[in-house]
Amino acid sequence: MRVVFHAPLKPPDHPEPSGDRAMARLILVALRLAGVAAETPCGLRMFDRDGDERLTARLTEEARRQAGAYAREVRQRPTPERPRAVLSYHVHYKAPDVFGPAVASALGLPYLVAEGSRAPKRAHGPWSLGHALTEAALDRADAVLVMNPADREMLEAARPPGQRLLSFPPFLDAQAWPDASGQRGARAPDAPAALLAVAMMRPGDKVASYRLLAESLEEARDAAWTLDVVGDGAARAEVEAAFAPLRERVRFHGALGPDDLARRYAMADLLVWPAVREAYGMAFLEAALQGCPALAGDFGGVGTVVLDGVTGVLAPAGDARAFADALRRLLADRAALGTLGSAARRRVLASCSTAGAAQILRAALDDACATVQGPPP
Repeated sequence: MRVVFHAPLKPPDHPEPSGDRAMARLILVALRLAGVAAETPCGLRMFDRDGDERLTARLTEEARRQAGAYAREVRQRPTPERPRAVLSYHVHYKAPDVFGPAVASALGLPYLVAEGSRAPKRAHGPWSLGHALTEAALDRADAVLVMNPADREMLEAARPPGQRLLSFPPFLDAQAWPDASGQRGARAPDAPAALLAVAMMRPGDKVASYRLLAESLEEARDAAWTLDVVGDGAARAEVEAAFAPLRERVRFHGALGPDDLARRYAMADLLVWPAVREAYGMAFLEAALQGCPALAGDFGGVGTVVLDGVTGVLAPAGDARAFADALRRLLADRAALGTLGSAARRRVLASCSTAGAAQILRAALDDACATVQGPPP
């Protein structure tokens, strides 16, 4: 089977690392495992950070132009070489999908969305055009694969007749990471707890999370801990300023490659991340793979990757004092931390794999192709 894959928020070949880019690449890996050949003909990024309607209008025109050109090219191919479906990843009001639905409609193909969200409150205001385009795309979708359970209520409320909502839990490719879990417990037992934060440093929710983490650690100064921070970006100066009062206990490492990052996860006692408005957080899965439990803010779908009391602990969303209190409790029982970390590793290996994602994707595509007319001659 051949499909079109499109990621309007951040294409898989985008130069800036992020969880969105990582998941787009992981979906391509899962498609290959499922025996699906994915074409990525459009690298246009539809992201509108600030609600600039003129920007969204220009991007929409370009997306439609590229969709038309691609559809014309596909019609010249022999039928066996044509795609049978369109799959788009992460569709929401700041990054609407125009290319995917246009191609699907032009070629008579089923259209599927992995991680789509509806936001009725954006129907008016600076993102109204992005909202309208997103609603049109989600209305067109034959199936929506729900990665963030927080999206399900609105998706269900506006679900058009015949559209399927399918559970598609976040996952990672364990084979792409070195196994550094054997390094756990290598530090002296009386050493301060090694805390770790891993995230890009960009304006908006990431900076808000860093600031909330700094505030929480100020609250927990009385506990014995050090913090290693892995990440970089345009807002690094703001992040470093937030931790300035704690500078003697905080070390910044910049962005790290998989080998060095795996070792950081393995040597850490606890991943700490308030996860402000996080969809789910790839770092939680990466840490779990190395046996590192997490303390996380209970935002969005974070609770699907950090199981409270099983693979980590969830603190009330946006509450610095509650986060600090939870941290103190966790650091008071290092043995319990080890138990959480072991459970996190077992779960991610058993239930958050590319193989499982491949099965879900293949079943969804087969079902959609069975019920939607193929491309016209």
